Amino acid sequence: MKGTLLILVLATILTSCVKNNPNPAWLKVTAWQLQSNLAIASEGELTSNITNARLTINDNVIGIFEVPFKIPLLLSGNANIKVTPVVLNNGISSTKAIYPFLKVYEINADLDVDDTLTINPTTQYKDNVQFRIEDFESAGHVIQEDPSSVEILQTSTDPTIIGPYNGGTFGRVVLNNSTDPWIASTTFTGITAPNSQVYLEIDYYNTNSFTTGVLAINGSSVVDNPNIRVNSQDSGELKWKKIYIEMTEIIVNSPNAGIFEVSLQALLDDGLSSGEINIDNIKVLHF
Repeated sequence: MKGTLLILVLATILTSCVKNNPNPAWLKVTAWQLQSNLAIASEGELTSNITNARLTINDNVIGIFEVPFKIPLLLSGNANIKVTPVVLNNGISSTKAIYPFLKVYEINADLDVDDTLTINPTTQYKDNVQFRIEDFESAGHVIQEDPSSVEILQTSTDPTIIGPYNGGTFGRVVLNNSTDPWIASTTFTGITAPNSQVYLEIDYYNTNSFTTGVLAINGSSVVDNPNIRVNSQDSGELKWKKIYIEMTEIIVNSPNAGIFEVSLQALLDDGLSSGEINIDNIKVLHF
């Protein structure tokens, strides 16, 4: 009798669950595509690493998801859907941030029970983004070595690693001696501290780590602010990658600086007899 009663109770609970949880509509979001914005005079090569998306439906934030994804929704009917680009801030997987320089993808579409709506999100740089770009395609480049730098960046057209977004040329630093540093920087202007959001984008292919930072310059005073270390890649998994590095806090905390420079520094990693740093499509972005 007790066993029969238990079965009846469970059946009642399951029936109630089915009634209170109708079949969902499904939403599938594919990987991001970065497209050119014709309103911008020069935006450089359109490389991207937009790993996540914030999903908003009818102005309700559903969450942040790694793309591509497919999720059930207990919604139906016409809906306003916004997909916002989210990147790994400073390359850290646990630190996701809405990328402020990219447009939100927005559509109105029908969500149907037991059916899947597929969205292929595209984005562009916003119209008012300001760029400083180094792609190593011109005769000279804006990266300058410090007088104390032993190693020098050279341009390369190495066909064994060149990718579809390298144009014809990229920058290369070869490190052979653990005591010989590479120290370089590039000036960027137009920052109105402390109000600007500022990011650095870099494409890289490296067997040796390097550190990015910001030099805050006020007259003859130079404050070196090391920021993010970009780790070396495993030899068996070498490929071109992209990182988004936030520099906003450093800029905000340097209100007296008249000039800012991106700094790049490296020493040969421990245990290596030689190492390479290949970089391209360097962009400083701000509003």
